[in-house]
Amino acid sequence: MTELWKLSANEIVAGYRRGDFKPSEVMEAVTDRIEAVNPGLNAVTVDLSEQAMADARSLDASYRPSAPVDTESLGLLHGVPVTIKENVDMAGYATPNGVAAFENVMATEDAPLVASLRDAGAIVVGRTNTPEFSMRATTVNPLRGRTFNPWDETASAGGSSGGAGSACAAGMGPLHHGNDIGGSLRFPSFANGVTTVKPTSYRVPVFNSSATAERGPLSATMSVQGIIGREAADVALATRVMIRADHRDPNHAPVPFDGPALPRPLTVAVARNTGGYEAHPEILALVERAADQLRDAGYQVVEVEPPPVQEAAAEWFRAGSTEMKVMLDPAIRQYGSPEINAVFDWYYEMSEILDRDGYVSALAERTRIQRDWNRFLAEHPLVLTPFLMRPTYDWDYDAQGPEQVRDLFDAAIYSTGINFLGLPAGVIGMDLVAGRPAAVQIVGQRYREDLICEALSAIEGRNGILVHQLWAGE
Repeated sequence: MTELWKLSANEIVAGYRRGDFKPSEVMEAVTDRIEAVNPGLNAVTVDLSEQAMADARSLDASYRPSAPVDTESLGLLHGVPVTIKENVDMAGYATPNGVAAFENVMATEDAPLVASLRDAGAIVVGRTNTPEFSMRATTVNPLRGRTFNPWDETASAGGSSGGAGSACAAGMGPLHHGNDIGGSLRFPSFANGVTTVKPTSYRVPVFNSSATAERGPLSATMSVQGIIGREAADVALATRVMIRADHRDPNHAPVPFDGPALPRPLTVAVARNTGGYEAHPEILALVERAADQLRDAGYQVVEVEPPPVQEAAAEWFRAGSTEMKVMLDPAIRQYGSPEINAVFDWYYEMSEILDRDGYVSALAERTRIQRDWNRFLAEHPLVLTPFLMRPTYDWDYDAQGPEQVRDLFDAAIYSTGINFLGLPAGVIGMDLVAGRPAAVQIVGQRYREDLICEALSAIEGRNGILVHQLWAGE
């Protein structure tokens, strides 16, 4: 029998319903795994194992050995362990967001996604690490320290959901919450060889009772909540749960997870435009491998280039930096470490701080660029792209200087550009490049996370699950 900590969320729920094992047995396996591997990784920063075990035992009453359980009484995530990133509220716990000065900023309510996961039966087993203000491509901060990549201790675990990515790859449960404003779900999935979907803008409702101010208009539309998992079907299951409506978010779009049927075979365009960046040949080879796997799965893969993404990426940086300068910079200067201050100085040095007219014009241009992509996606519902066009970087790469920061963002135009557009995008770990995990990305039509997860599953079924290589011999 497969060790219980290795099971997917779907396998856990199916096992409960068949009466194969109790929620407390799975939770014990996962908490034992956290105890064994987390000290060397520092992915889970707040261990909630004791409460999680109590919650799991309370669900054991629904268990009948070797007998089917009444499925009507079980939530979609009945007894499934999940972690929550330390920048989203859990009632009764702090939301420090990687900042020592915020260590005692307490939440009075569960954020909408936390409430939705819990109401579906998920059990929170811990909180995961994030960089200061959740605004770096690597995960380290003065409050919690550095999160390590389980594949390579010198590699970055990604950011800003690096704790979630590391925990996922290391087997600390099947589901790990994160968020993404420029790649913060997808960078850690790339770096740790796991799977995620960045949902469409306003797809998952958001609210933090601990927040002292609202987000800026561009941040509100680009920042999204999601799940990192080892399997695409798990990501789909958790996303389905998290999109539940919540009145605390007036911008939430109450769109069903399953979209209308589209003509089959679905068309997949392959993006090969690197925006002038000298992409690593093995990264490009992974895109070709994924294209072949999608063809084998029955998709119509076509050689049609989507609208250029580099304009969207450039506007993400210009308008985003301008908004950060207004909304976030004062707190960073007051509470941030010298390192995060230096990184932000380099962000501003690389970009352009717009005046009022420039900022408004950038938001107007966003609509035009979105329209171009919407028209393309109407004909080609999915687009296969590289994600990061270079291998996974060292853990301190973005602290080494402005050239390194520029290299990361030049390599990540298919990350930031897609955030600017507000489109959904999934990343799946494929193989090792330069000895470290690497991934490809699939972009989809607005609110078609279902189609993205379906395509990721098709790749997964032919490519295999990368972290199984990491676990080999355990």
